Amino acid sequence: MNIAVIFAGGTGQRMNTKTKPKQFLELHGKPILVYTIEHFQYHKDIDGIVLVSLSGWLDYCHELIDKFRLTKVKAVIAGGETGQESIYNGLSKAKEIFSEDSIVLIHDGVRPLIDEKNITDCLETVKKKGCAITVSNAIETITIKGDDNCIEKMVDRSACCLARAPQCFYLKDILDAHNKAISDGEKQFIDSASMMQYYGHKLYTVEGVPENIKITTPSDFYIFRAIVDARENSQIFG
Repeated sequence: MNIAVIFAGGTGQRMNTKTKPKQFLELHGKPILVYTIEHFQYHKDIDGIVLVSLSGWLDYCHELIDKFRLTKVKAVIAGGETGQESIYNGLSKAKEIFSEDSIVLIHDGVRPLIDEKNITDCLETVKKKGCAITVSNAIETITIKGDDNCIEKMVDRSACCLARAPQCFYLKDILDAHNKAISDGEKQFIDSASMMQYYGHKLYTVEGVPENIKITTPSDFYIFRAIVDARENSQIFG
């Protein structure tokens, strides 16, 4: 089985929205979160989706699932106090519904600009190598800053990439890493990839599309809107 755990638990403080968390902001009548889920809903190899959301927005998530006919969403659950805990909740729920030998794709609810090929490449890479971390190549010079805002080192850009999502593993492997982190006193990691590497897993990359940004700020939303509108126009005008 191939399943997606989509994390939509952020409050969107950097978006400066007064009404809704960022994942529920709408573009052309459709929330960002729905744009994201639809990539997995319509992918032929995805068997199910677990959605992790803010506890006060679970009913609204169910309304969206019904409205947009997101039939592959098999569970909607509340997140935890941290992003890591929220993902663990989603993975644990996935284990209740699916086999622990399933492939799980962990994805941000506010990354709606992935594509079908990204998901397919991730699934194939996990089958061959055990994991798949979506990345995009660095397009600007990378520096390491030291004391007094002094640049200590210029890094070879050709060797650098940005870790993004989805990040994909066998369900049993990522759950094992989470359980080790819990045993280590709730040790915190920036993302699933860093957790897996810390506990000895070799990570393999899958190159995603450059526009696979995380919508965090108002500027990100405007970029998202421009890309969606450009894609719509290309279908109309060729």
